Amino acid sequence: MLLETTLAQGLETLGIECPLEVRGRLLDYVRLLAKWNRVYNLTAVREPLEMVQRHLLDSLAVLPHLHKLQAKRVLDVGTGGGLPGIPLALMSSQVDFVLLDSNSKKTRFVRQAVVELGLRNVEVVHTRAEQYHPDAPFEVVISRAFSSLREMVEKAGVYCGSQGALLAMKGVYPQQELAELPAEFMFRESQQLQVPGLDEERHLIFLAPAGGAKANELKHHTTG
Repeated sequence: MLLETTLAQGLETLGIECPLEVRGRLLDYVRLLAKWNRVYNLTAVREPLEMVQRHLLDSLAVLPHLHKLQAKRVLDVGTGGGLPGIPLALMSSQVDFVLLDSNSKKTRFVRQAVVELGLRNVEVVHTRAEQYHPDAPFEVVISRAFSSLREMVEKAGVYCGSQGALLAMKGVYPQQELAELPAEFMFRESQQLQVPGLDEERHLIFLAPAGGAKANELKHHTTG
């Protein structure tokens, strides 16, 4: 019951409504991740309870911001074991997700998780980020895997539509990375995230194609 309670309290703190059936599938994902992790080394986090905090709630903290963008197609680049893509897809049945990673063991797990969780809005792609060839650009490209914003723009920026957004999940506010941002993308805003159970900084960085809609003035938002 501890996993259920931790997830329920975390969702309440984040202000996210989640049906019991979806909560069950979120926890089924955690159990699958913990099971496969013993063999495939999908994540450094070993305990299911910690996975609820560091993986589920960390991913779901971006959900309200994702929904505000009203995207219908989302690309999760460097998804690893399915993060943040699988939790977001479970909570966004009307949005189509592509989960991309170059590690075959991880994409094998993600494909199995998609089947077992009955996710019809998820496609898994095994390839390097710079070698992907989608049929159409995405309205949102999200990742928490890239080491820097520059790397994310250089390897995944091309998949973002002209009116779309790149969303980078970061820890501390990446002031230096923003200063080194390639000219193709502009900084739109930053949202400070509060992940229940984690006493660590989290920020969601919004970038926009420089040739698309006019970017907002630089601003650093903090939300409680």
